Amino acid sequence: MSDATKKEMSSSAIWGGRFDGGPSEIMERINASIDFDKRMYAQDIAASQAHAAMLVAQDIISAEDGARISDGLEQILAEITAGEFEFKTALEDIHMNIEARLTEIIGDAAGRLHTARSRNDQVATDFKLWVRDELDGLDAALKSFQAMLIARAEEHVQTIMPGYTHLQTAQPVTLGHHLLAYVEMIGRDRSRVVDCRTRMNENPLGSGALAGTSFPIDRHATAAALGFDGPTTNSLDAVSDRDFALEYMSLAAILSVHLSRLAEEIVVWASASFGFVNLPDSFSTGSSMLPQKRNPDAAELVRAKSGRVIGNLNSLLIVMKGLPLAYSKDMQEDKEPVFETADTLALTVAAMTGMFEEITFNADRMLAAAKAANSNAIDLADWLVRVLGKPFREAHHISGAMVKLAEGKNCTLEELSLGDMQSIEPAITEDVLAQLDIEQALNARSSFGGTAPENVKDACAQARLKYLG
Repeated sequence: MSDATKKEMSSSAIWGGRFDGGPSEIMERINASIDFDKRMYAQDIAASQAHAAMLVAQDIISAEDGARISDGLEQILAEITAGEFEFKTALEDIHMNIEARLTEIIGDAAGRLHTARSRNDQVATDFKLWVRDELDGLDAALKSFQAMLIARAEEHVQTIMPGYTHLQTAQPVTLGHHLLAYVEMIGRDRSRVVDCRTRMNENPLGSGALAGTSFPIDRHATAAALGFDGPTTNSLDAVSDRDFALEYMSLAAILSVHLSRLAEEIVVWASASFGFVNLPDSFSTGSSMLPQKRNPDAAELVRAKSGRVIGNLNSLLIVMKGLPLAYSKDMQEDKEPVFETADTLALTVAAMTGMFEEITFNADRMLAAAKAANSNAIDLADWLVRVLGKPFREAHHISGAMVKLAEGKNCTLEELSLGDMQSIEPAITEDVLAQLDIEQALNARSSFGGTAPENVKDACAQARLKYLG
């Protein structure tokens, strides 16, 4: 290769043999992705190492050239890791930046690395490897979050709080039971992580631009080297779809909704009207004007960032929805929403885990709120069904009438006298009074999955086995 050709390739035109002129400055800017896809440098180098080793094993390139390529790639990895690598916009992307630097280091042998591959299968491979790494990290972070929630649930197996529907007090539950609900949600999120990882774990490398290659490559070898379960079976599909990225962002959106719901509860519980929790200083902020304020900003930002994650999913769905096979440059827009989603998840999961490590709960306020709202009315109705043999709809009506009577007397249901109750239902006996005790009402919810403290204690143990191993 002539020095002039080498200079041309190292500056801007690795693909430029077909062109007489170079791109305009605006074209360079819109076409370049190096500012964001440089995050995939480790995956790009790993895939290139696997590809080079396969080319040597298949006698497509010499062992000497393969060794030079491998050593050069190791040097580049060290340079990038040390912050000594110069990323050039004129070279468009991480692939060309690495190849150009490899050419500077080892000369003509670098040009053999791209034998039997295209940037299309190269980027699909790098991107899959990057998302796969993120899925592994996300699963570990979610496991830690579950561990924190389970630990707090174990502390509050018997802490009584109001359970809500429509944000209206419905029945008493335990705080432990409430927290375990989110453990289950996060458990399903983790199962989606596993499903996504399993489905995406096929190797696109060797698919070429769209139709494969005429070289006698071994795609199973590169798949094994990179930890894939095997190669993709259709070259067109391999280079042109991003459903693995869409699935990743879909599970991220669902996870973000779960985090947002829990964050919303923290915001509500921390308000003076509820007073169920005390926020730690480390996850709160103050007001620039009002000295008394303690704002739940961390929880509010977790709640808000779910919108960014959902928006990122929508943006890539819209990019992909009308693309014909195979690759189109539109697909360069796949990485920024995925990268931002990954950054957002890392931050929000860490924030929620940190908050629950330090947050404290006001058990007395929770108990008072549960008692004040006649959340035991269903227990009265159940007693009427079980002891007096009333149809549930009639029992429901009687219990509602007693709640109305208690409200008129400005007292709670259990504070009504037996005479008051008998004025509505003469057959009621004093045995009903024990059923109205809130702890008794709680203990009675012993059906599988219910909130009885013994159930919750067992559920904590089972959650540890199921999710923490």
